[in-house]
Amino acid sequence: MDKVLVTGSTGFVGKNLLSTLLNKDYSVIALVRSGNIVREASWLDYVDYKSYWQNKEIQAAHYIHLAGKAHDLKNISDELSYFEINYELTKEIYNRFLDDDSAKTFTFISSVKAVADEVSGELTEEAVPNPLTAYGRSKIKAEKYILENTPKDKTVVILRPCMIHGPGNKGNLNLLHSVVSKGLPWPLGAYENRRSFLFIDNLCYVIHKVIEFELKAGVYNVSDDSSLSTNDLVRMIAETSGNKLRILNIPKQVISFLAMAGNILPLPVNEERLQKLTESYLISNRKIKKALGIKKMPVSAREGMMKTLQSFQNS
Repeated sequence: MDKVLVTGSTGFVGKNLLSTLLNKDYSVIALVRSGNIVREASWLDYVDYKSYWQNKEIQAAHYIHLAGKAHDLKNISDELSYFEINYELTKEIYNRFLDDDSAKTFTFISSVKAVADEVSGELTEEAVPNPLTAYGRSKIKAEKYILENTPKDKTVVILRPCMIHGPGNKGNLNLLHSVVSKGLPWPLGAYENRRSFLFIDNLCYVIHKVIEFELKAGVYNVSDDSSLSTNDLVRMIAETSGNKLRILNIPKQVISFLAMAGNILPLPVNEERLQKLTESYLISNRKIKKALGIKKMPVSAREGMMKTLQSFQNS
């Protein structure tokens, strides 16, 4: 079985992907930040970056580059750090792939935020990238480098996932769950937005298809098949937690006034948070499903979200 090299193997996506690959009997080289080479099993090696850069004999048939600096919602990260990790590290790993005669495929996990921070309608692969944040600009710069240096004899795939979730993930969904599961009323019922999500099993499914040569080279959005609104999530959280559903339809004018006041006063919501909670962000996954020859992703949007929310409840 071919060897697979995975960066970012200790993160949420990385841990799930390692489990998928090992269950399918792949031999995996997992790059980590520090530590000596540890042989955990005959089919899994953890290798630190320093050892990797020094040893050109560490090669793999398939490279999966997950490592990166995530979008900082608190806006406290240094802009340069995004480019050092999301661009420079990607460039170094990709160059190593190009020099590896045994390498066959390279999968780069980018982001839909490399294209747009706000979406009007539905985001497709044909959209002209115009990221506004350092996170998005660093990702699109990495994409550009890869596309400008794509070899003809190897398969290079760029995946742009939307918001990834699953059991064990700690992010905005967890924060929403912590509020709603306490039985507190949801005050933003008047806002009916639609958002695309991506269940972790669906992402691992797509990545596996790359290394099985069932997905052609190219750039692909990755999302679940249907969207969910924030009100849908609130209903599902109430269902999994066993609490009575309490959604308030407070007039938007009142909420907007409170959000403006929250820009100055220590209120639970301000204009930026209100936008994040109520904006729509729809992703088209038609291109990748057509390329894979499938009509739907393995796990439905609702099924995947219920698994994620149930895991929050159990923990």
